[in-house]
Amino acid sequence: MLHWIWVLIVGGVIGLIAGALTGHGKSMNWIANILAGLVGSSLGQALLGEWGPKVADMAIVPSILGAVILVIVVAFIMNKIRPAAD
Repeated sequence: MLHWIWVLIVGGVIGLIAGALTGHGKSMNWIANILAGLVGSSLGQALLGEWGPKVADMAIVPSILGAVILVIVVAFIMNKIRPAAD
C-alpha cells in the first residue's frame, strides 16, 4: 500500500516538473500532474530505457523526459481542438 502512495507522489512531482519545463504547468491541476507523471514515466522508460536513479521503481530522467514529451503533445492537440480566442 505504501508503495502505491509513493508512486502517486513521485508521479505528481514528475508531472509538476514536466509542466514547469514546458510552461504548461499553470493549466494543470494535481490530478493532471499525477497522470502526466505516470503516463510520461511509462512512455519515457519505454522509449529511453530504465537508466539513472530510481524512485518508486521509476527511472527519474527518462520519466521526466517522457512526461515532457507527453505534455507537449497533449498541449499541441488541445490547441488544435480549442484554438485561442482572438
